[in-house]
Amino acid sequence: MKILLSNTVTLNLFCKNPLPILEASKNGIVEVLRDDSTVFYAVTPGVLQKIFDIEYNVSYEDSIKKNTYEKFSMHDKWTPDKDFVRKSALWGIILHEEISESELASFISYWKAEGCFFHHIQWQQKFARSLQKTRSYNQFSQKKRDITYIPTPDKTIPSGFRGK
Repeated sequence: MKILLSNTVTLNLFCKNPLPILEASKNGIVEVLRDDSTVFYAVTPGVLQKIFDIEYNVSYEDSIKKNTYEKFSMHDKWTPDKDFVRKSALWGIILHEEISESELASFISYWKAEGCFFHHIQWQQKFARSLQKTRSYNQFSQKKRDITYIPTPDKTIPSGFRGK
């Protein structure tokens, strides 16, 4: 991808006041130099999103509209299909309860941070496996052991034992 620059600035000047320099750039991109050589490029969030969209050929809005056909990264507005529980059963994952808002929010926040790209159906399968795993863990973790219990040894001699 070719990026045309309109602004260059020295590293010392950029470090003193980066935001106004970046906001004053015409195209949202600033080349930061030290000793007349490029150290890095600074870009605004809008420019970064455009670069990202061009690279992956999908925009955030498009991913919400067409999330069943193209890969997209996880976003706050993602929801599984209405017949998600039935579909998860077809995948071999039996969910006895409907999904809760907290389960969905936890799944979304985890995968937003990961930044992975999957198709909508793949996200649903990941969500179903995640629910299966967390629910089974919660089911077994309810049986808590008493950590203060001290077992007493059995001192009876079994019949047929030939020891001293």
